[in-house]
Amino acid sequence: MLLPRFLLTAGLVVAATQLHAQITTPAPIPPAAKPAPTPAPPQVTRMTVAQDGSGDYRTVQEAVNDSRDLSQVTVTIFIKNGTYREKLVVPSHKTHVTLLGESNTGVIISFGDYSGDAQKHSTYTSHTVLVQANDFTAENITFENSAGPVGQAVALHVEGDRATFRNCRMLGNQDTLYMAVENSRQYYQNCYIEGTTDFLFGTATVVFEGCELRSKRNSYVTAASTTAHQKYGYVLLGCKLTANDEAKKVYLGRPWRPNAKTVFINCELGAHITPAGWDNWRNPDNEKTVYYAEYNSSGPGANPKERVKWARQLTAKEAKQYTLKNIFAGGEGWDPARK
Repeated sequence: MLLPRFLLTAGLVVAATQLHAQITTPAPIPPAAKPAPTPAPPQVTRMTVAQDGSGDYRTVQEAVNDSRDLSQVTVTIFIKNGTYREKLVVPSHKTHVTLLGESNTGVIISFGDYSGDAQKHSTYTSHTVLVQANDFTAENITFENSAGPVGQAVALHVEGDRATFRNCRMLGNQDTLYMAVENSRQYYQNCYIEGTTDFLFGTATVVFEGCELRSKRNSYVTAASTTAHQKYGYVLLGCKLTANDEAKKVYLGRPWRPNAKTVFINCELGAHITPAGWDNWRNPDNEKTVYYAEYNSSGPGANPKERVKWARQLTAKEAKQYTLKNIFAGGEGWDPARK
Protein backbone atom coordinates (compact mmCIF):
# COMPACT_ATOMS: atom_id res chain seq x y z
CA MET A 1 0.00 0.00 0.00
CA LEU A 2 2.87 2.43 0.55
CA LEU A 3 4.21 2.35 -3.02
CA PRO A 4 1.00 3.40 -4.80
CA ARG A 5 0.43 6.14 -2.20
CA PHE A 6 3.99 7.45 -2.73
CA LEU A 7 3.52 7.44 -6.51
CA LEU A 8 0.24 9.34 -6.17
CA THR A 9 1.84 11.98 -3.96
CA ALA A 10 4.79 12.41 -6.29
CA GLY A 11 2.47 12.84 -9.26
CA LEU A 12 0.51 15.54 -7.47
CA VAL A 13 3.72 17.42 -6.62
CA VAL A 14 4.91 17.32 -10.24
CA ALA A 15 1.52 18.50 -11.52
CA ALA A 16 1.43 21.36 -9.02
CA THR A 17 4.93 22.40 -9.98
CA GLN A 18 4.01 22.45 -13.69
CA LEU A 19 0.83 24.44 -12.98
CA HIS A 20 2.78 26.99 -10.91
CA ALA A 21 5.29 27.34 -13.73
CA GLN A 22 2.47 28.05 -16.18
CA ILE A 23 0.83 30.84 -14.11
CA THR A 24 3.90 32.55 -12.68
CA THR A 25 4.77 35.86 -14.50
CA PRO A 26 8.34 35.81 -15.76
CA ALA A 27 10.67 38.40 -14.28
CA PRO A 28 10.82 41.56 -16.45
CA ILE A 29 13.86 42.10 -18.63
CA PRO A 30 15.60 45.33 -17.61
CA PRO A 31 15.52 47.97 -20.40
CA ALA A 32 18.67 48.63 -22.32
CA ALA A 33 20.51 51.74 -21.20
CA LYS A 34 19.76 54.76 -23.42
CA PRO A 35 22.77 56.34 -25.10
CA ALA A 36 23.72 59.77 -23.78
CA PRO A 37 22.28 62.59 -25.94
CA THR A 38 24.70 64.22 -28.33
CA PRO A 39 25.41 67.74 -27.04
CA ALA A 40 24.26 70.55 -29.32
CA PRO A 41 27.10 72.32 -31.08
CA PRO A 42 28.02 75.65 -29.46
CA GLN A 43 26.41 78.70 -31.01
CA VAL A 44 28.69 80.54 -33.41
CA THR A 45 28.78 84.14 -32.21
CA ARG A 46 31.46 85.56 -34.50
CA MET A 47 31.97 85.19 -38.24
CA THR A 48 34.27 86.88 -40.74
CA VAL A 49 33.39 87.97 -44.27
CA ALA A 50 36.17 88.62 -46.77
CA GLN A 51 36.00 88.79 -50.53
CA ASP A 52 39.44 87.24 -50.93
CA GLY A 53 38.43 84.02 -49.19
CA SER A 54 40.42 84.66 -46.01
CA GLY A 55 37.27 84.67 -43.88
CA ASP A 56 34.41 82.27 -43.22
CA TYR A 57 32.29 83.69 -46.05
CA ARG A 58 32.74 85.76 -49.18
CA THR A 59 29.37 87.58 -48.98
CA VAL A 60 27.56 89.27 -46.12
CA GLN A 61 24.29 87.55 -47.03
CA GLU A 62 25.83 84.10 -46.59
CA ALA A 63 26.97 84.99 -43.09
CA VAL A 64 23.57 86.42 -42.14
CA ASN A 65 21.86 83.30 -43.47
CA ASP A 66 24.09 81.07 -41.32
CA SER A 67 23.55 83.02 -38.10
CA ARG A 68 21.30 81.29 -35.57
CA ASP A 69 17.57 81.91 -35.95
CA LEU A 70 16.02 83.91 -33.11
CA SER A 71 19.33 84.25 -31.34
CA GLN A 72 19.19 85.66 -27.83
CA VAL A 73 22.87 86.64 -27.84
CA THR A 74 24.75 88.93 -30.19
CA VAL A 75 26.12 87.36 -33.36
CA THR A 76 28.93 89.57 -34.69
CA ILE A 77 29.73 89.45 -38.40
CA PHE A 78 33.09 91.11 -38.96
CA ILE A 79 33.42 92.42 -42.53
CA LYS A 80 36.83 93.06 -44.04
CA ASN A 81 37.35 96.03 -46.35
CA GLY A 82 35.86 95.69 -49.81
CA THR A 83 32.87 96.72 -51.91
CA TYR A 84 30.17 94.09 -51.54
CA ARG A 85 27.69 94.33 -54.39
CA GLU A 86 24.74 92.72 -52.66
CA LYS A 87 21.06 93.33 -52.14
CA LEU A 88 21.24 92.33 -48.50
CA VAL A 89 18.27 91.26 -46.37
CA VAL A 90 18.39 90.64 -42.61
CA PRO A 91 15.04 88.82 -42.14
CA SER A 92 12.95 89.06 -39.00
CA HIS A 93 14.11 85.71 -37.56
CA LYS A 94 17.80 86.73 -37.62
CA THR A 95 17.75 88.65 -34.35
CA HIS A 96 20.72 90.19 -32.50
CA VAL A 97 22.94 90.47 -35.57
CA THR A 98 25.80 92.99 -35.54
CA LEU A 99 27.59 93.95 -38.75
CA LEU A 100 31.03 95.25 -37.76
CA GLY A 101 33.09 96.75 -40.56
CA GLU A 102 36.85 97.02 -40.69
CA SER A 103 36.43 100.71 -41.58
CA ASN A 104 33.43 102.83 -42.54
CA THR A 105 34.97 104.01 -45.81
CA GLY A 106 36.50 100.64 -46.66
CA VAL A 107 33.44 98.42 -46.17
CA ILE A 108 30.78 99.34 -48.72
CA ILE A 109 27.56 97.43 -49.33
CA SER A 110 26.26 98.73 -52.66
CA PHE A 111 23.46 98.04 -55.12
CA GLY A 112 21.64 100.08 -57.76
CA ASP A 113 17.90 99.33 -57.81
CA TYR A 114 15.50 102.29 -58.05
CA SER A 115 11.80 102.97 -58.38
CA GLY A 116 10.61 102.46 -61.95
CA ASP A 117 13.67 100.58 -63.19
CA ALA A 118 13.56 97.71 -65.67
CA GLN A 119 12.82 95.25 -62.85
CA LYS A 120 9.82 97.41 -61.81
CA HIS A 121 11.09 98.15 -58.33
CA SER A 122 9.20 100.64 -56.16
CA THR A 123 10.50 102.87 -53.40
CA TYR A 124 9.71 100.07 -50.95
CA THR A 125 11.72 97.41 -52.82
CA SER A 126 14.60 99.53 -54.13
CA HIS A 127 16.73 99.10 -50.99
CA THR A 128 20.33 98.01 -51.03
CA VAL A 129 19.99 96.74 -47.44
CA LEU A 130 16.74 95.76 -45.73
CA VAL A 131 16.71 95.15 -41.96
CA GLN A 132 13.58 93.41 -40.69
CA ALA A 133 15.04 91.82 -37.55
CA ASN A 134 14.96 93.29 -34.06
CA ASP A 135 18.12 94.21 -32.13
CA PHE A 136 20.25 94.85 -35.20
CA THR A 137 23.47 96.86 -34.97
CA ALA A 138 25.83 98.16 -37.63
CA GLU A 139 29.18 99.86 -37.04
CA ASN A 140 31.75 101.14 -39.53
CA ILE A 141 29.68 100.29 -42.62
CA THR A 142 28.78 102.28 -45.76
CA PHE A 143 25.32 101.59 -47.17
CA GLU A 144 25.07 102.84 -50.75
CA ASN A 145 22.46 103.01 -53.46
CA SER A 146 24.50 103.52 -56.61
CA ALA A 147 21.61 104.20 -59.00
CA GLY A 148 22.36 107.93 -59.15
CA PRO A 149 19.85 110.81 -59.37
CA VAL A 150 17.10 108.78 -61.03
CA GLY A 151 14.30 109.15 -58.47
CA GLN A 152 13.54 107.16 -55.36
CA ALA A 153 16.42 104.81 -54.58
CA VAL A 154 16.82 103.59 -51.00
CA ALA A 155 20.24 102.72 -49.60
CA LEU A 156 19.02 101.51 -46.18
CA HIS A 157 15.49 100.38 -45.25
CA VAL A 158 14.93 99.55 -41.56
CA GLU A 159 11.80 97.93 -40.10
CA GLY A 160 13.10 96.12 -37.00
CA ASP A 161 12.85 97.48 -33.46
CA ARG A 162 15.89 98.61 -31.45
CA ALA A 163 18.15 99.20 -34.45
CA THR A 164 21.48 100.95 -33.83
CA PHE A 165 23.92 102.45 -36.34
CA ARG A 166 27.25 103.88 -35.24
CA ASN A 167 29.91 105.51 -37.38
CA CYS A 168 28.13 104.46 -40.57
CA ARG A 169 27.59 106.20 -43.91
CA MET A 170 24.39 106.18 -45.97
CA LEU A 171 24.96 107.34 -49.54
CA GLY A 172 22.31 108.08 -52.13
CA ASN A 173 20.11 110.74 -53.62
CA GLN A 174 16.33 110.78 -53.19
CA ASP A 175 15.04 108.66 -50.27
CA THR A 176 18.44 107.49 -49.05
CA LEU A 177 17.32 106.31 -45.60
CA TYR A 178 13.88 104.76 -45.09
CA MET A 179 12.96 104.38 -41.40
CA ALA A 180 9.88 102.46 -42.18
CA VAL A 181 7.37 101.38 -39.58
CA GLU A 182 5.55 102.78 -36.57
CA ASN A 183 6.74 100.24 -33.97
CA SER A 184 10.40 100.63 -34.91
CA ARG A 185 12.86 102.54 -32.72
CA GLN A 186 16.16 103.49 -34.32
CA TYR A 187 19.34 105.25 -33.15
CA TYR A 188 22.01 106.75 -35.40
CA GLN A 189 25.21 108.00 -33.75
CA ASN A 190 28.09 109.75 -35.50
CA CYS A 191 26.79 108.80 -38.94
CA TYR A 192 27.13 110.58 -42.29
CA ILE A 193 23.97 110.65 -44.41
CA GLU A 194 23.69 112.35 -47.79
CA GLY A 195 20.94 112.80 -50.33
CA THR A 196 18.73 115.14 -52.30
CA THR A 197 14.97 114.99 -51.69
CA ASP A 198 13.47 113.60 -48.46
CA PHE A 199 16.61 111.63 -47.79
CA LEU A 200 15.45 110.90 -44.24
CA PHE A 201 11.88 109.57 -44.41
CA GLY A 202 9.40 107.16 -42.83
CA THR A 203 7.25 106.45 -39.76
CA ALA A 204 9.69 105.17 -37.15
CA THR A 205 10.73 106.89 -33.91
CA VAL A 206 14.34 107.90 -34.54
CA VAL A 207 17.19 109.74 -32.85
CA PHE A 208 20.18 111.10 -34.77
CA GLU A 209 23.02 112.10 -32.47
CA GLY A 210 26.20 113.78 -33.65
CA CYS A 211 25.45 113.02 -37.31
CA GLU A 212 26.27 114.98 -40.46
CA LEU A 213 23.38 115.37 -42.89
CA ARG A 214 24.55 116.57 -46.30
CA SER A 215 22.20 117.99 -48.93
CA LYS A 216 23.35 117.54 -52.52
CA ARG A 217 20.89 119.98 -54.08
CA ASN A 218 17.94 122.27 -53.27
CA SER A 219 15.24 120.17 -51.62
CA TYR A 220 14.13 118.77 -48.26
CA VAL A 221 16.12 116.97 -45.56
CA THR A 222 13.33 115.11 -43.73
CA ALA A 223 9.91 113.72 -44.64
CA ALA A 224 8.53 112.12 -41.49
CA SER A 225 5.24 110.23 -41.59
CA THR A 226 4.70 110.01 -37.83
CA THR A 227 1.27 108.74 -36.78
CA ALA A 228 -1.10 110.74 -34.57
CA HIS A 229 -0.50 108.58 -31.47
CA GLN A 230 3.31 108.55 -31.58
CA LYS A 231 4.77 110.95 -29.04
CA TYR A 232 8.05 111.35 -30.94
CA GLY A 233 9.07 111.21 -34.58
CA TYR A 234 12.58 112.33 -35.57
CA VAL A 235 14.83 113.94 -32.98
CA LEU A 236 18.19 115.35 -34.08
CA LEU A 237 20.65 116.02 -31.26
CA GLY A 238 23.85 117.93 -31.88
CA CYS A 239 23.82 117.25 -35.62
CA LYS A 240 25.46 119.25 -38.39
CA LEU A 241 23.65 120.10 -41.63
CA THR A 242 26.01 120.66 -44.55
CA ALA A 243 25.59 120.97 -48.32
CA ASN A 244 27.25 120.74 -51.70
CA ASP A 245 27.87 124.04 -53.46
CA GLU A 246 24.80 123.69 -55.69
CA ALA A 247 22.44 123.42 -52.71
CA LYS A 248 21.34 126.96 -51.84
CA LYS A 249 17.75 126.51 -50.61
CA VAL A 250 17.03 123.49 -48.46
CA TYR A 251 14.15 122.96 -46.01
CA LEU A 252 14.54 121.16 -42.69
CA GLY A 253 11.51 119.07 -43.50
CA ARG A 254 8.08 118.56 -44.96
CA PRO A 255 5.29 116.23 -43.81
CA TRP A 256 4.91 113.00 -45.73
CA ARG A 257 1.87 112.47 -43.50
CA PRO A 258 -0.14 115.12 -41.61
CA ASN A 259 1.15 114.33 -38.10
CA ALA A 260 4.85 114.46 -38.89
CA LYS A 261 7.08 115.25 -35.90
CA THR A 262 10.66 116.49 -36.30
CA VAL A 263 12.76 118.33 -33.72
CA PHE A 264 16.28 119.79 -34.03
CA ILE A 265 18.14 120.38 -30.74
CA ASN A 266 21.59 122.00 -30.52
CA CYS A 267 22.20 121.54 -34.23
CA GLU A 268 24.50 123.53 -36.51
CA LEU A 269 22.71 124.62 -39.67
CA GLY A 270 24.57 125.69 -42.79
CA ALA A 271 23.68 128.66 -44.96
CA HIS A 272 21.77 126.39 -47.33
CA ILE A 273 18.89 126.10 -44.85
CA THR A 274 16.17 128.49 -45.98
CA PRO A 275 14.97 131.05 -43.40
CA ALA A 276 11.40 129.66 -43.49
CA GLY A 277 12.81 126.33 -42.39
CA TRP A 278 9.77 124.15 -43.03
CA ASP A 279 7.37 123.36 -45.88
CA ASN A 280 3.72 122.23 -45.68
CA TRP A 281 3.90 119.96 -48.77
CA ARG A 282 1.40 122.15 -50.63
CA ASN A 283 -1.28 121.55 -48.01
CA PRO A 284 -2.05 124.31 -45.46
CA ASP A 285 -4.04 121.84 -43.35
CA ASN A 286 -0.77 120.12 -42.46
CA GLU A 287 0.23 123.25 -40.56
CA LYS A 288 -2.42 122.42 -37.95
CA THR A 289 -1.23 118.86 -37.28
CA VAL A 290 2.57 118.75 -37.68
CA TYR A 291 5.02 119.23 -34.82
CA TYR A 292 8.15 120.96 -36.09
CA ALA A 293 10.50 122.50 -33.55
CA GLU A 294 14.04 123.68 -32.83
CA TYR A 295 16.09 124.50 -29.78
CA ASN A 296 19.37 126.39 -29.73
CA SER A 297 20.12 126.06 -33.43
CA SER A 298 23.41 127.68 -34.50
CA GLY A 299 25.16 128.59 -37.73
CA PRO A 300 24.08 130.75 -40.66
CA GLY A 301 20.96 128.62 -41.24
CA ALA A 302 19.61 129.33 -37.75
CA ASN A 303 16.94 132.03 -38.18
CA PRO A 304 14.33 131.57 -35.47
CA LYS A 305 12.59 134.87 -36.19
CA GLU A 306 12.20 134.02 -39.87
CA ARG A 307 10.76 130.54 -39.42
CA VAL A 308 7.20 129.75 -40.49
CA LYS A 309 4.71 130.75 -37.82
CA TRP A 310 3.43 127.21 -37.36
CA ALA A 311 6.84 125.89 -36.27
CA ARG A 312 8.06 126.10 -32.66
CA GLN A 313 11.10 127.25 -30.74
CA LEU A 314 11.38 125.09 -27.63
CA THR A 315 12.12 126.41 -24.17
CA ALA A 316 15.04 124.98 -22.20
CA LYS A 317 12.58 123.05 -20.03
CA GLU A 318 10.89 121.53 -23.07
CA ALA A 319 14.22 120.61 -24.67
CA LYS A 320 15.29 118.70 -21.54
CA GLN A 321 12.48 116.22 -22.15
CA TYR A 322 14.20 114.95 -25.29
CA THR A 323 16.33 112.23 -23.71
CA LEU A 324 16.97 108.77 -25.11
CA LYS A 325 15.12 107.29 -22.14
CA ASN A 326 12.00 109.33 -22.83
CA ILE A 327 12.05 109.02 -26.61
CA PHE A 328 12.54 105.25 -26.58
CA ALA A 329 10.32 104.51 -23.59
CA GLY A 330 7.71 102.55 -25.58
CA GLY A 331 7.34 98.78 -25.22
CA GLU A 332 10.07 97.32 -23.03
CA GLY A 333 11.99 100.57 -22.87
CA TRP A 334 15.35 100.82 -24.57
CA ASP A 335 18.60 102.66 -23.95
CA PRO A 336 20.86 102.31 -27.01
CA ALA A 337 23.66 104.18 -25.25
CA ARG A 338 24.28 101.12 -23.07
CA LYS A 339 26.61 98.68 -24.82
